[in-house]
Amino acid sequence: MSSRMDRRAFRKMSRRELLKLAPVAALGAFAIPRLRTPLLKAGLATSDWISEKLFRTGHLATTFPDAELTPPDKFPINGYDVEDPEVDFAAWSLTVGGAVQKPGDYKLAQIQALPKITQNTRHVCVEGWDVIGRFGGVRLSDFLKSVGADLSARFLAVECADDYYETMDMATALHPQTLLCYEMYDQPLTREHGAPLRLSIPTKVGYKQAKYLTDMKVTNLVQRFGYWEDQGYSEFYGL
Repeated sequence: MSSRMDRRAFRKMSRRELLKLAPVAALGAFAIPRLRTPLLKAGLATSDWISEKLFRTGHLATTFPDAELTPPDKFPINGYDVEDPEVDFAAWSLTVGGAVQKPGDYKLAQIQALPKITQNTRHVCVEGWDVIGRFGGVRLSDFLKSVGADLSARFLAVECADDYYETMDMATALHPQTLLCYEMYDQPLTREHGAPLRLSIPTKVGYKQAKYLTDMKVTNLVQRFGYWEDQGYSEFYGL
């Protein structure tokens, strides 16, 4: 009897000790170079999966009164390559493809014919700064419906005039505050801020909000997810 009790106590103690040692073991694994990258990727993938599952389409990002807007000249200009890829506005169109009923090239005037939304929302950069801007455009969800997009598809992928590329989950694309943005501060987008068309997604970090849009694809399969994501950044990165 005493022997059985000792073995039971030992097993309980062992489980407790193993739980205590688990964080130490994990830290030890990070110290092994060949394990570090796989562990980081696995952790990031898990975080993205959880964030996507918790994302609520009806949960709105905070909007702000005009008095709290960052002055236009204080809104930082960020680009991964060039600040102005010299888009020919007269020849520009957005090429739409993938799982849509009406693929083709859409001029800015066709996009602007949809109901306009203006919102004062926070723009958060992964570099650590944030500003409050005034963004105008059409709901991406309205545009997707107008082209007969398959709203049950998993992803929306975009490409840009400066060779940037980005992908978002469909739930984010359908969020009521996700805009195809063609105005800032009630004025047409400047070239530096992504003219003639960019994404404004107040539920996402800045690098998800691609500028200089040229192509859009509704799809269930993504070969390359995003410029920064393909270098190890979060694919979801919700705020």
